[in-house]
Amino acid sequence: MQIIKHKTNIDFIGKRKPAIFISTALNLLILVGIAVFGFNFGVDFAGGTVVEVKFDHPVTAADVRKRAESGNLHDVSVQSIGSSDENSFLLRLGGVTQLTEQNAAQAKTALQALGPIKSVFPDLANGIINLRSEQPLPREQIQKAVEGTGTGVEEVRELGPAQGGGFDYQVVASGMADRIRAALMNGVQADKPDFEMRRTEYVGPQVGKQLRNRGAMALLYSMLAILVYVAFRFDFKFGPGALLAMLHDVVMVAGFYLFSRAEFSLTAIAALLTIVGYSVNDTIVIYDRIREDMVKYKGKPLAEVINIAVNDTLARTILTSGVTALSLIGLLIFGVGEIRDFAWAMLVGIVVGTYSSVYIASPLTIWLDERAAAREARQKGGINQPKVA
Repeated sequence: MQIIKHKTNIDFIGKRKPAIFISTALNLLILVGIAVFGFNFGVDFAGGTVVEVKFDHPVTAADVRKRAESGNLHDVSVQSIGSSDENSFLLRLGGVTQLTEQNAAQAKTALQALGPIKSVFPDLANGIINLRSEQPLPREQIQKAVEGTGTGVEEVRELGPAQGGGFDYQVVASGMADRIRAALMNGVQADKPDFEMRRTEYVGPQVGKQLRNRGAMALLYSMLAILVYVAFRFDFKFGPGALLAMLHDVVMVAGFYLFSRAEFSLTAIAALLTIVGYSVNDTIVIYDRIREDMVKYKGKPLAEVINIAVNDTLARTILTSGVTALSLIGLLIFGVGEIRDFAWAMLVGIVVGTYSSVYIASPLTIWLDERAAAREARQKGGINQPKVA
């Protein structure tokens, strides 16, 4: 069955100038947007807490969010996972412990009011408050003072007498998972919870930063490796076009995460890496046909040869991209959360990857060829020019 005829005659290269203008404008807009607004980093990169909760009765994400807000948890993200009859949700919250800069200052004031306190040092990174008192204090009293400021306490440790005098204590703040549980328990009997906390994940800010940096380096290294391959496979005038097309596709997919405000996480890095490979694959197919047609149509201008090559590979490009897109449509229909965001990013990447092979990589190849021809003409002109005595 032949869906697309083999011999099309569409003037793709003739429309390269408006296409390059539009692409340049969109890429600049996305880069400015990233610089001004930044991505909506997920827990993987920004750090925070993710809790999977399953209810024993039908409930919607809006109901869960409303219930969390009624328990003074206003900064939580609620996402449904699985089928609707599973009643399972992911709740995301920034931070690992309940000790923040604001409530650490309140806790410090509350502890100083207990009596002759020598020093109070909050350690926000580890969720600990270090306390030194001139006299022994009951652990229950310390815990009550801190919890009175709205910070949950997991443990109060007695460290014993200090070398410089006094008595040392450590207050370990509760994790954000406890805060989520307390909010969802609002209005529910303590001995009869209607939900189960199945999974809890913590990502500290330092780990998140490290993951973010390594993800960016993985993307950069993969692009460099592909560039080396293209440089060996083709001559100089082909390599820059493949690299520019890859950069164009990465920026465009990043634009999807920027404007949709979907969470930018390790899944987003996976989507970008996949798009880099997919983009260069289609570019290399067209480059191969261009190289074959340069021998077959020797003497024709390069722009005309590229147009022939793009038309020759048009059916293959559309069918390959279309079949890949069909699998993504299934993910868009049945997927949820990060899977759906991944599918959208991949769909955007397939479209721009196919587009960039024609309107980004090929025009740059023509431009480099024209520059090389002009340079060669100047050199010949200098050689043939008669010397003046």
